[in-house]
Amino acid sequence: MIEDREVWKRICDGDSGAFHDLYREQAPRLHAFLRRMTGNPQAAEDIVQQTFAEFWKRPGRYNPDCGSLRTWLFSISRKQLAEWWRKRDGPASEPEEPVAPCHLEASSILRDALSRLPEQQRILLWLREVEGQSYQELAEILEIPIGTVRSRLFSAREALRRVWFADPCPREVSDELH
Repeated sequence: MIEDREVWKRICDGDSGAFHDLYREQAPRLHAFLRRMTGNPQAAEDIVQQTFAEFWKRPGRYNPDCGSLRTWLFSISRKQLAEWWRKRDGPASEPEEPVAPCHLEASSILRDALSRLPEQQRILLWLREVEGQSYQELAEILEIPIGTVRSRLFSAREALRRVWFADPCPREVSDELH
C-alpha cells in the first residue's frame, strides 16, 4: 500500500514516468480480464486505454486508504466495460477472438460454460479465480459489501457447477441413441 501511495502521489504531481510504469505493470492483467469479458481483443484494448485515460485525468479520485491502485483500476475498467456492453445491447455470447488449436476443446467448453452465466457472475468468477482478487478487493471493485461478495461468489460457483455438470443430452434423447 505504501508503494501505491508513492506512485499515486507522483502521478498526481504529473509524473508521466510513474504513470507509464503503472500502465506497464497493470495493463496486461486488465487487458486479459477485459478480453475474456468482451471476447474482442480490440474492445479490450480500447477499454484499457479508457481506464488509464480516466485515471490520468482524475487521479485524485483514488483514495490510497481505501484499497490498492490495482483494485481501483479494475473498478474503473468494470464501469467502462458496463458502458461498452450497454452500447452493444448486452454482452456478446460468442467471443470474436480465435483460440489456439491446442486449447480449442478445453477453451470452448469453459467459454461455453461461462457464457451461460449472467454477466455479473462471469465478472466475479474471473476477478476472483483468474485475477486472484481478495474478497475485500472484490467488494471495492464491485462497490458492494464483503458479505454480498461472499454470497454472490457462492452463487456464481454453484451456477457454474450446474452448467458444467448439466446433462447436455436430455434423458429421452440419450435413451433413443443407446
